[in-house]
Amino acid sequence: MRLRNITGSREVIAASAYVVHGEKECRRRWKEIFGNDSPIHIEIGMGKGKFLHTMARLHPEVNYVGIEKYSSVLLRAIQKMEEEELPNLKFIRMDAEEITEVFAPGEVERIYLNFSDPWPKDRHARRRLPSRQFLARYDVILKDGGELEFKTDNRQLFDFAVGELAPAGWKARAVTYDLHGDRALMEGNVMTEYEEKFSAQGNPINKYIIYREK
Repeated sequence: MRLRNITGSREVIAASAYVVHGEKECRRRWKEIFGNDSPIHIEIGMGKGKFLHTMARLHPEVNYVGIEKYSSVLLRAIQKMEEEELPNLKFIRMDAEEITEVFAPGEVERIYLNFSDPWPKDRHARRRLPSRQFLARYDVILKDGGELEFKTDNRQLFDFAVGELAPAGWKARAVTYDLHGDRALMEGNVMTEYEEKFSAQGNPINKYIIYREK
């Protein structure tokens, strides 16, 4: 069964207290939603939520928002929260193209992209989450000094992502084509489900940390 077709997932999401509803009314209200002034970190395309759930547990001083398009995938993240509730983690079901309608300019401190859909056909390049079109959206919501971290095992997608930086006006703070062989970047690294799977198969993990001077 495909995860995105699980019967009843939309109903579970609609009733879940872990999911922020009316997401387009959240701009400039995240401090109110979390009840504190902690910095906001988001993961776009969070999948089943393992990475973000672990990050939220390790860093209670940060508020995390997980964004996922597919209901049946988001359902898995909700189930993790039901097993271990964390007050600094919320979820939204939405399309990433609407990100600037949910977060106000400068409202986000860090963005995570992990093992994003490669959209391999050239005509779909603008749909790739590290594309220049999406980088323009991230630039709006990131605060001054904010960073974006991207990890993937897909070398073709990573090469594309690196090639998008200069045209989009972003700069790299760190780039590696073998994350698990980079002692500095591996410090504090939290693996996703895909990272565990692909690295166990011997696939090198690519990662960059980028920023935009404003």
